[in-house]
Amino acid sequence: MKSGFVAITGRPNAGKSTLLNKIVGEKVAIVSNKPQTTRTKILGIHTTEECQAIFIDTPGIHKPHNKLGERMEKYISSAVEGIDVLIYVIDCGIYENELEKEKRALSGLERGGAPVILAINKVDTINKADLLPIIDKLRGICDFAEIIPISAQKGINVDELLSLVESYLPEGPKYFESDAVTDQPERQIAAEMIREKALRLLNREVPHGIAVSVEKMSERDDGLYEISAVIYCEKPSHKRIIIGKGGEKLKDIGRRARQDIERFLGAKVYLELWVKVKEDWRNRENFIRDVGFE
Repeated sequence: MKSGFVAITGRPNAGKSTLLNKIVGEKVAIVSNKPQTTRTKILGIHTTEECQAIFIDTPGIHKPHNKLGERMEKYISSAVEGIDVLIYVIDCGIYENELEKEKRALSGLERGGAPVILAINKVDTINKADLLPIIDKLRGICDFAEIIPISAQKGINVDELLSLVESYLPEGPKYFESDAVTDQPERQIAAEMIREKALRLLNREVPHGIAVSVEKMSERDDGLYEISAVIYCEKPSHKRIIIGKGGEKLKDIGRRARQDIERFLGAKVYLELWVKVKEDWRNRENFIRDVGFE
């Protein structure tokens, strides 16, 4: 039996969470087209008869601008400590002037000593003839153990990436039950699914100023889950945008989130959403901790 820990990292919007979801076969990490969607370390567990790989999805590497950003940066640092393999994800559409940023991001990660696999993502969006020049361009920014083109969304070469990861893992025990896909509690997954829908539906200036806290989650005797959650924002004007005219925006967020939560739980869900203003919450350590950013 082989087992070990694998960090998935890279700069924002590279497709790290999409890759994690494809690997474990379930939605355990939220996805949107907005940077810094992931805010914490998220474990995804992939188990076969011969191997258990525990994947750690991390926030995108970026320069922090507030207390929340600083906490996200700490998550990245702690996630790459003591790992067995590091997967660094890069969007294949990278521009020449961004290479130095990728090199700087990688420089701090290499010091952990784990082999680094470069996953060049979104190759389904380019012509095959353009792939080799991209690989040549990226080869020089780090001493990669392996380089593999993938499409996390389409599943292209994801099985091959898993085989590469397994080849670098040491012999070891199973850390989780065979049917486990994540270590996250159901309450946290529900909160993240609500936040994902808000990210997708809200205006550009609002999303990073929101947090979601599940205040109540209980299962009734008939199997129905009752969930009550609060969407926190930083300004009264943002609250109005989140609620929308006649409450339509909030209803849409709730409807879409409920569908995802029902799929994950395999049960019917009654979801109640509230919106509250908490000014400058991203710089309030106690509040950040209270809404799940340990």
